[in-house]
Amino acid sequence: MNPLCLITGASRGIGRGIALQLADGATHDLVINYAGNRAAAQECQTLCLEAAPRKIRVEIVQGDISLTADRARLVDFVRDTFGRLDVLVNNAGVAPDVRADMLEASEESFDRLININLKGPYFLTQKAVPLMLASAPLPDFPRAVVNVTSISSFTASVNRGDYCIAKAGLSMMTKLYAARLAEFGIGVFEIQPGVIATDMTGAVKEKYDKLFAEGLTPINRWGAPSDIGRAVAAVASGAFPYSTGQVLHVDGGFHLHRL
Repeated sequence: MNPLCLITGASRGIGRGIALQLADGATHDLVINYAGNRAAAQECQTLCLEAAPRKIRVEIVQGDISLTADRARLVDFVRDTFGRLDVLVNNAGVAPDVRADMLEASEESFDRLININLKGPYFLTQKAVPLMLASAPLPDFPRAVVNVTSISSFTASVNRGDYCIAKAGLSMMTKLYAARLAEFGIGVFEIQPGVIATDMTGAVKEKYDKLFAEGLTPINRWGAPSDIGRAVAAVASGAFPYSTGQVLHVDGGFHLHRL
């Protein structure tokens, strides 16, 4: 029996990179969650099956994590299909539709980002914990929750304040769940991506190409979804048995203060 990992927002971008990295290690069966792009989710499923050096099971399931009913349906799907949950990766997230100055940004945009990027993961984790507790631990594989946040959780971007606030809240959620779930042997980790080459950052590629050319990060390149995938795979493999609430910076050293 393989442990089971549920990855939200995994049809493309960082979520797909996480799924492919776990598939490459062939340690976990996977549930690929998507909100609307079924074709992309099916493509991710196929790529994962092709990447795995031994047989694993990969299923896809639609669900908008901002909706109470969809969160319940995701957990029910995992329970009914696999009967267990070992690793939850809260990756699903969105950027503002319009990058607006915080003195002009709309309440609708704020609500959308909070609901998807913060409220969704918070209550999905709450819903998933009973299934994780009912899943007998497998030797050498931990039960864990991984929250994918952003350097925006501590870096002020005044033209997307709603995004920054949602990610900062997700950072605190990591600490809260780490404290609450430690007694059950469930580790909770935060992964903070830096500037990662995905569809989300495609619109600002020219801006960040210029910043990298000017030395934005000590490791002077764009990050790749696979970089985030490697960090999640390390957590899922049990590489941090005496850690919880840990922040893993996968940002090329962006978080360093330099003179």
